[in-house]
Amino acid sequence: MNYSIISYIIGWILNFEALFMLLPCIVAMIYKESSGWAFVLAMLLCLLIGIPLTQRKPKNKIFYTKEGFVTVALSWIVLSIMGALPFIFSGSIPNVIDAVFETVSGFTTTGASILTEVESLSHCILFWRSFTHWIGGMGVLVFLLSLLPLTGGGYHMNLMKAESPGPSVSKLVPKVQSTAKILYGIYLALTLLEILFLLCGGMPVFDALTTAFGTAGTGGFGIKNDSIASYSTYIQVVVTVFMILFGVNFSAYFLIISGKLRQALHIEEVRWYLAIIAIAIVTITFNVYHIYGSIGESLQQVAFQVASIITTTGFATTDFNTWPEMSRTILVILMFVGACAGSTGGGIKVSRFVILMKTIQKELRQFLHPRSIKKIKMDEKLVEHEVVRSTNVFMIAYVLVFAFSALLISFDNHDLITNFTSVAATLNNIGPGLELVGPTQNFSIFSGGAKLILIFDMLAGRLELFPILLLFTRDTWKKF
Repeated sequence: MNYSIISYIIGWILNFEALFMLLPCIVAMIYKESSGWAFVLAMLLCLLIGIPLTQRKPKNKIFYTKEGFVTVALSWIVLSIMGALPFIFSGSIPNVIDAVFETVSGFTTTGASILTEVESLSHCILFWRSFTHWIGGMGVLVFLLSLLPLTGGGYHMNLMKAESPGPSVSKLVPKVQSTAKILYGIYLALTLLEILFLLCGGMPVFDALTTAFGTAGTGGFGIKNDSIASYSTYIQVVVTVFMILFGVNFSAYFLIISGKLRQALHIEEVRWYLAIIAIAIVTITFNVYHIYGSIGESLQQVAFQVASIITTTGFATTDFNTWPEMSRTILVILMFVGACAGSTGGGIKVSRFVILMKTIQKELRQFLHPRSIKKIKMDEKLVEHEVVRSTNVFMIAYVLVFAFSALLISFDNHDLITNFTSVAATLNNIGPGLELVGPTQNFSIFSGGAKLILIFDMLAGRLELFPILLLFTRDTWKKF
């Protein structure tokens, strides 16, 4: 284990987190809020730890998959703990576990909250709460890779693989650092475009910024108690469209920018993703038509909720907890499906389900034709056996983590639907669940121990299980 490079990168993470905290400090100055001092103190603590760690440049800058996974996992844990300090120092969330829960929910773009009254928070706290979504959406290590040449050769990929969502990670261009810059460039451009559209709809600047941060990171922290419900239909439609856009594999945008529109349109995962959204919207619209009284309003409300759930954003415009059972069941299924790989969305990912379906189809044909040789393809390319194997292993680990988490939080003695959807909402980085954790409720009902389990689930879900699970493996820490 190359401990020196791990501590070096964590040091840079802390330095950049201090830099990120400058923005809420500026917000505090604009609105003349005293809680801005909490960010100043948190910044000083980040720099106090971060600067000494970056002063010792490691002699060996090469690290492999193990170091990459451990670095990413520890970076996200440190980032969340330090990011919780402003909540604690300002008194906005005095309980340590609650503050860490809220911060982890922000950085992992989950959007699950323990707060019952967000409108009473200061502007700088609300800004930081939403800004954590934007930081965590594309990944803080990807941001670091786009700016700093941390390692030599192709070892950047070991960081990107550990943080980027999906069964496989590929470079858009030969250099990993250039790939990271392209990804963040697209991410920033889409965010600015959404802000522009929101401002055109008469949304206040502060509201537009925080809403765009939540949409871009597919996080869902709102600055109002009713999430997005009190905004105009135009605003809700804009947010709906951009939630879907941020759930698309960013490789498609790169192909479009590169003039390869036809190739972008033929990405199988994106086509499945859009088809699932369309089918879910049509089905639920007819199922809830009697609640809203018109096809137009039903379609708009359903489209928003479907987009919010499948992209794991978590914004809400209506209490879908009151919808008929079929509609609620479809939403729960969408929680697990999630968005595309290579997007800012969470969930299991559409590409994994496509691979699993094709694997089942292959096995069935193998039973009928034992001597036949059938290869799994996506986008007219062979899917490597390693990708199929990792997808199968991921699903096994996912089911085990889900079941164990649901069992542990059941000691709080809440109903089964609440427990089940709480784990689904946190492990898939969605936010709201059903029943006691529905869109009009929050996660404050859980005990401290249960919240720690859900914090683990949020981190495990955002980092796709294995980086976090490796921290609990003895061999990970051995020096070979």
